[in-house]
Amino acid sequence: MIVCVAEKPLVGEYIARVLGANQRKNGYFEGNGYQVTWTFGHLCALLDPQEYTEQWKAWNLSSLPMIPARFSIKVHGDEGVHKQFNVIKNLIEQADEVINCGDAGQEGELIQRWVYQKAGCKCPVKRLWVSSLTEDAVREGFAQLKDQSNYQHLYEAGLMRAIGDWLLGMNATRAYTIRYARGSGRDRQVLSVGRVQTPTLALVVKRQAEIDHFVPRTYWELKTTYRDTLFSAQIPVEEGEYAITSQEQGEAMVNAIKDLPLVITSVEKKKGLEYAPKLYDLTSLQVDCNKKYSFSAEQTLQLIQSLYEKRVTTYPRVDTTYLSDDIYPKIPATLAGIKDYFPQVTPLLSLKADGKKGAGSLPKSKKVFDNKKVTDHHAIIPTGVKPDNITADERKVYDLVALHFIAAFYPECEVSNTTVMAKTGEMDFRVTGREVLKPGWRTVFEKEPDLSDKPDENDQTEDADSSKSLPAFTQGESGPHEPLLKEKTTTPPKYYTEATLLRAMETAGKTVDDEELRDALKENGIGRPSTRAAIIEKLYQRKYIQKQGKSIRATDVGIDLIHTIISPLLKSAELTGLWEKKLREIERGEYTAQQFLDELKEMTAGVVYDVKANKAGMLCPVCHQGHVIRGNTRYGCSRWREGCTYAEAF
Repeated sequence: MIVCVAEKPLVGEYIARVLGANQRKNGYFEGNGYQVTWTFGHLCALLDPQEYTEQWKAWNLSSLPMIPARFSIKVHGDEGVHKQFNVIKNLIEQADEVINCGDAGQEGELIQRWVYQKAGCKCPVKRLWVSSLTEDAVREGFAQLKDQSNYQHLYEAGLMRAIGDWLLGMNATRAYTIRYARGSGRDRQVLSVGRVQTPTLALVVKRQAEIDHFVPRTYWELKTTYRDTLFSAQIPVEEGEYAITSQEQGEAMVNAIKDLPLVITSVEKKKGLEYAPKLYDLTSLQVDCNKKYSFSAEQTLQLIQSLYEKRVTTYPRVDTTYLSDDIYPKIPATLAGIKDYFPQVTPLLSLKADGKKGAGSLPKSKKVFDNKKVTDHHAIIPTGVKPDNITADERKVYDLVALHFIAAFYPECEVSNTTVMAKTGEMDFRVTGREVLKPGWRTVFEKEPDLSDKPDENDQTEDADSSKSLPAFTQGESGPHEPLLKEKTTTPPKYYTEATLLRAMETAGKTVDDEELRDALKENGIGRPSTRAAIIEKLYQRKYIQKQGKSIRATDVGIDLIHTIISPLLKSAELTGLWEKKLREIERGEYTAQQFLDELKEMTAGVVYDVKANKAGMLCPVCHQGHVIRGNTRYGCSRWREGCTYAEAF
């Protein structure tokens, strides 16, 4: 008998139907030579410290670092989880072959491997690897099964991620809690420290500190209106400085030019192309859903995962925005499957996927198809299955995915960019504009609700809109104009939203707008696309961050924690990103798991040593200069004699 193990009951039931295993049993389906069962996600987990040795039950600095000689796993969950595990174990014990039908990714591989190990699997194991759950994709996947040894590096990367999170999380949390937390016994506050959550929290705390300590500067801008068009003065300045720093200086400039005519000195027009927005990876989808619909990262992940399980979109936990070449011949069928829902598809239905250029052929652009930028899975796209049985929120997410997919096969948007230079007296002025000549792919989005333009506390409006078209100016024309002086004040950085925090995690804290550069930085991001939403949720649950409108604010507890942590490794987005890069190298077979584990142990020991060597307490949460010291029964700041108000704790 061949035993297939899916990651969830719904997926297992569908695979069973495709395979003809139609007899429902207790915890599995059977038929046609197959038994199809399922896990409930993470059925197994690493042991807790006290399950390795009794010495690690009590929280003592002397017992740190905790580094097991060999990591072991257990069945983790309630009675229902143990019952389902026993079903899987009994089936595997009698199986001739096992087929791993878990999610085709690092986490899915780890979930399944741990179950097989715990169940004592001794028979051959094959791997089903599919990017969608349509019947055709599943049948094709079963026709191309591979031995699980082909995915050994993927498993090792997932295993090292889990072990790394255990080693640093368990040891750092205990070390910082023992040394710095207030209270004792059951009342002691636990300072939760994690490999990914702590640098993410540090990003929020750092941004908040930049805002809190921001000192606004007043400056002035000189503009002038000519033919109902606002021109901006071009005054050379050093980087970081402002041309007009006093009202008197600005008024003198206005007086010098107000009676002189404005002369158009040049009109430059350049035609250009705007390419369709990229297809979605998980992070970019979460970003857009947060901007447009205020969905949290976790909510978007749940919605797109549901769409995948309902077979209407492809595998969601991806970090690429490209398709592989083998998808190209399947595009016409996918477009035909969704034509009843999107009239924008109609112009594409007559095009053939023949790889040729010109009329009658479906475009095949390197901006969409690139095998070098696709590893395990391609970008998120529709499968062509009709999206009939989906919720209203799922429909919003589905529409975004589908519209981006459709737009990828439309012509580029042709634009004309205009730059007009003018002069009055010794002062140069400039204005830019843009005109859409042929909308191309933009027609796909004409009916899409754009909620991202709704104002919130993070919005900043510009005086001039460089995207609007300009009047027809002629070089040499001149006339009267109306100069004006605008007082401006520098603004602090914006608080993170979930959208901008996801981008910061993706690029290890670097602010990057360019899509190509952002793609290059993904390998060094904090966490994986599949884990970032859970990390943000964990920070909410632990009350380290909170929402105010769309903004994310660090709480006092979160700020205190970051000020307490003395190890730069635990707070550094860049160092954590480099660690993530090594995990990806393990996945590709370019770095060994043993090398990484040795580094993990060394880093963990270093974190614990830093805490043990630091005899002072945590930084004072009030003055951030002194340290918290213990009195007979209470706590206070070491600078209480110097006036720190935290002395009230004594």
